[in-house]
Amino acid sequence: MPTTSKPLAAAAVILAAGASRRMGRNKMLLQVQGETLLRRAARRALDAGLAPVVVVLGYEAELARAALAGLACDTAFNRDFTGPTSSSLHRGLERLGGDTEAAVVILADMVLVSGDMLSALVARAGTTTAPLVVSRYGDVTAPPLLFRRELFGELLAWNGEGCGKAVVQRHRDQALYLDWPPAVLTDIDTPEDLRAAQALIGSETLRETETGPAA
Repeated sequence: MPTTSKPLAAAAVILAAGASRRMGRNKMLLQVQGETLLRRAARRALDAGLAPVVVVLGYEAELARAALAGLACDTAFNRDFTGPTSSSLHRGLERLGGDTEAAVVILADMVLVSGDMLSALVARAGTTTAPLVVSRYGDVTAPPLLFRRELFGELLAWNGEGCGKAVVQRHRDQALYLDWPPAVLTDIDTPEDLRAAQALIGSETLRETETGPAA
């Protein structure tokens, strides 16, 4: 696969619009280590040097926007926030300018994703012309996912769940993969998920993610 050493102009699209039905309240406003899930995700994207950072809001959008106060990020609004994931991804991609070469798609409720993970995706993409770089947790592929601009049209044409899963599958043989500890796949949908994530934070398993992807 051809390689390149050119720095990549990569943006972040953070999906945070959902109605949190299983949680029973807006999970984006729940706190982990004294910080809301929403702000934690945006701050880590900024710390990784992604620009712009676009946060897609929907449910209780004004409250969520207030939780981002002081952070240099942009927001997009998804009116169809009870619909499929694709509608939020579309709103985020539509906010990106023509100079954006790639987008890193992030789920705000994957609270264990670190800034180093995001930086590693961009660094890996900067060494190749592969159209996407995919996070892998054991046998599972999941966000964060880096898509080059050449795939934006396919993402905008796709409708469904799973952060562009159909597009990832279509190009899986062209993708590069970064491997992370399976525990980091944890997302927060229920109060039990929140307790489990809080128990993992600071564990040896999570500290592995700060030193780079698994070999």
